[in-house]
Formats: sequence, structure tokens, C-alpha cells
Amino acid sequence: MHYTVMGRKLFMERAGEGAPSVVFLAGAGAVGQDYWRLMDRVSELTTAVVYDRSGTGWSERPPGWLPDCGETVGELRELLRVAGVPAPYLLVGHSLGALFARLYAIRHPDEVAGLIFMDPAHEDYEASMPQELRERRAAFDPADQELPEELPEEILDFYRSLFGRMMADWPAEICEPLIEAHVGRDWLADGFRVLKDVGGYYDEVRQAGPLPDVPLIVLTATDIDDFKRAVSAGEPEALLAAETDAKRRLYDTLAASVPRGENRLVKASGHASLPWLGGDAVVEAIRDLLPGG
Repeated sequence: MHYTVMGRKLFMERAGEGAPSVVFLAGAGAVGQDYWRLMDRVSELTTAVVYDRSGTGWSERPPGWLPDCGETVGELRELLRVAGVPAPYLLVGHSLGALFARLYAIRHPDEVAGLIFMDPAHEDYEASMPQELRERRAAFDPADQELPEELPEEILDFYRSLFGRMMADWPAEICEPLIEAHVGRDWLADGFRVLKDVGGYYDEVRQAGPLPDVPLIVLTATDIDDFKRAVSAGEPEALLAAETDAKRRLYDTLAASVPRGENRLVKASGHASLPWLGGDAVVEAIRDLLPGG
């Protein structure tokens, strides 16, 4: 259903009962319902929430609305208040969503029962990568890129197939409109636009200070899957493997930055596919951070 928050209509879905509530924060180019299966499984344990940030998914797209990281955190906090989802929260952030979860915990530590980061975006990510990979990617400037008015149908079919495999056992009434929306221009543009803003997000979080002392589990995807290959523009497999090694070391450091932090490796799933193929590891981490876990 939709809730009016700060004058904008935001989509949110909740299931289950209990505390703390588990709130999923989507990655760039993803939406709340991409985590539907996780929400469904977690609802057997406690309250589970998915939502779409303004300008994404089934939430409103205000013209010219480009929120910074702090505004995104404030929007989520107000949404949870308006929807009557009481704190504390166990925030589960995927990719860019982990950056927002991290800032939420820094600003409102008393409202956070724990954090789970699924292959999180991090301000030191590129600097931690092998030099050859940094040099290759330095040539790509998101600010210079524009999404074509039309993408070739074979590319859209490729992504339909990828999403279809990830959601093969989902109810058709959920996955079919979700997949078609993912290959529609509005949603593609949502993810593309974030690429241009991510540097500002990193600056905000870097300046916000350290994480508070809350339980943290980082889940590191170790597979090089079809999603990863599709967005890596022909980068050699050996270089992608070196990226995974560097990422693991970075996430080890992130987990070690708090007294109750842990980095867990998740096999057979890549960065984008972790919520689907790594679902068992995500649910296990959530269960471990719930009371009595």
C-alpha cells in the first residue's frame, strides 16, 4: 500500500508480527519487492518490511527530486512512523541500501537493534580495488552517460531471462509485473540516475562518523554470476576474482570497526543476485540477530 510522507506517496509492504521489525533497504536499480521472498520468510519470525524510496519502484517520482543520503534516511524514518512500525529496527541493506542503513544507524543508534549489509556499497570500494581495475573503471564517468531512449530488445530479453531465473518459484502475480517494470525505461532510468549521485552519498557517510556499537553482519557475495558479467563490460574473470578478494578484505575491515561485527562469505551468489540465491544466508543472519538467536 502507499503512505503519504513529506508530501510524497511511498510504497510499503509489511508482513508478520513481532519486534524488532526487519526493514529491507533496496540497492540501486532494485526495489522493495525484489526482496519479497526474504520478507515472506522473515515474516515467520517477526515483522518484515519492504519499501520503495521516492523516485523508485512504485513510489512517487517528484519532478527534479534528487534526495541526498540524509534526506533518504529521514524519509524512511518518517515512513516507518507514519505506517506505525515502531523502533527498534533490524536494518537489512543491499548494496546502496546498506549505505542508507549505515547512516540511519549513525544518526539514530537508539532506533537500531542490528545491521545486516548485503555486499554493501562503500566509500572506499574503488580505492581498495586492484590498480588495473581502477584504471579500467576510471575511464567510465557516470556524469557523461545518458540512458538511450530505447534499448535493443535482445538486451531487454536477456534481463527478463535473468530476473525470471531469480524469481522462478515466485507467484506469477508478483514476479511478472515486477520483471516487466524492471526492463521499462522509468525503472532503468532510476538506477542510472543513482550512478550520478553516488559520489555525494559517499561523502555524506564518510563525514558522518563511525558506526555505533550495534551488532553487524556483513554478507559478502563471492560468485561471478551472469548479472556481474553483464555489468562488467568484458572485464577478465581473473580481474573480477581479484575484485572479490579485495572486497572481502574491505568488508573484513568494515565488520571489525564495531565490537560485534562479523563478515560472512556467501557462495553461489553474486552482488546483484545475493538476495535471491543467497537467501538462506540472509535469513540465517537475521535469525542470529533477533532476540534469542
